[in-house]
Amino acid sequence: MRTRMVPFSGQAPRLRRIVRQTAAELGKQVQLKLEGMEGELDRSVLERIIPPIEHMLRNSIAHGIESPEQRRIAGKPETGTIELSFAREGSDMVLRIRDDGAGIDLDAVQRKAIERGLLEPGVSVPRDVLLNMIMEPGFSTAESVSQVAGRGVGMDVVNTEIKQLGGLIDIESEPGQGATFTISMPLTLSITRALMVRVGEETFAVPLLSVAAVERIRADEFAALREQEHPAYHWVDEDYPLMSLSRMIGLGPQIPPPEGQRVPLLLVRSGEFRAAIQVDSLIGSREVVVKPVGPQLSTLRGISGATITGEGEVVLILDLGVLIRLMAATGAEELVQVSAPAEEEAVKATVMVVDDSITVRKVTSRLLARHDYEVLTAKDGVDALSQLQEVVPDVILLDVEMPRMDGYELATNVRNDDRLKDVPIIMITSRTADKHRQRAMDIGVSAYLGKPFNEGELLENIRTLTGA
Repeated sequence: MRTRMVPFSGQAPRLRRIVRQTAAELGKQVQLKLEGMEGELDRSVLERIIPPIEHMLRNSIAHGIESPEQRRIAGKPETGTIELSFAREGSDMVLRIRDDGAGIDLDAVQRKAIERGLLEPGVSVPRDVLLNMIMEPGFSTAESVSQVAGRGVGMDVVNTEIKQLGGLIDIESEPGQGATFTISMPLTLSITRALMVRVGEETFAVPLLSVAAVERIRADEFAALREQEHPAYHWVDEDYPLMSLSRMIGLGPQIPPPEGQRVPLLLVRSGEFRAAIQVDSLIGSREVVVKPVGPQLSTLRGISGATITGEGEVVLILDLGVLIRLMAATGAEELVQVSAPAEEEAVKATVMVVDDSITVRKVTSRLLARHDYEVLTAKDGVDALSQLQEVVPDVILLDVEMPRMDGYELATNVRNDDRLKDVPIIMITSRTADKHRQRAMDIGVSAYLGKPFNEGELLENIRTLTGA
């Protein structure tokens, strides 16, 4: 890791030249002050962060710093100042670009947003929402198009690149005083600090950069919070809508906390979206090595990578900002209904999964549990028969190739037992030839699916056979 780190100071001449050239083109006088340039950064991070920094420097000169005449009228020195500071905070790098110009013209931003249909005319909009508008694709407040500004391909690209690096960008502006852009991001793409959380039986990693705070509230306080029309947790003068991480990632309803236990809430802010996210428990913060998840999972929104724990467990790294925006789009109200009233609880159907592969048993069991089925598992036909002496399931999912007793033998035993003969059997196997299918149908199997099975097709077969 040490060999990957390079000093930021090597980029100083390039940044000074950008400022000089842009100021000359626009007829402005600007000086660049650099602080903390001796800090080091991962080479690959540095190569990707420099273009966004260059764009923000040009923006500060084009949109922020006034002409010498305007600065004289405003009582400012004719030469504008841009400060670029680089600091390390723990395992994160914080980069600030501050100018002493006119600041971001929020009225112009609002006018442009209304023109482009992003805002409704006459609607009062919070200041932070307007500031984040400049990062919308194609957004520009420049009056005319030039080499430096007006093309609307700037801050959205900057924002996207920083987010891909696992960072956050924060904007502050004071009229007549200037604007400050703060970028927080990991020093290296390979290692980052993450908060390990538990939801049900699963462990997930959440980058600490995205978590503003963690609160633990009493179970009765949480129950009262949930019963509000629009549940929201109030923290530091702001409301954070209540969400359940279990529902956000598709694990189903979250189990209500035991009486007397405190409920952990992650307070997360992503642009104009905020959320108080309920998790089952906190494991603690860790320094994790980030691994790519591969083509199968890389298309899923809300997963930014994975890491391997010291015990060898693979843990997914979640992008809470993306998950919150997805939930906001679908409506957060359904997320907080964490348990149905007791009187409405239906009797769960019981499914027996018989397969010699522990992986298949676990994957199938979790799928069925998410859809509110009671699940029994057996490692082969003999194990299944011994369990069937005590329980009669609503449906049996059966593999063919197993030690001791294969699927055909077990299905024959079930069909010859008066107590079990009416139990539907779904055979799931890699043997998909017609002769194998015909043999299963002759025994009396209800459905025959090939491996790997389609989840929707399996669930539909179970619903049909159980009459659910």
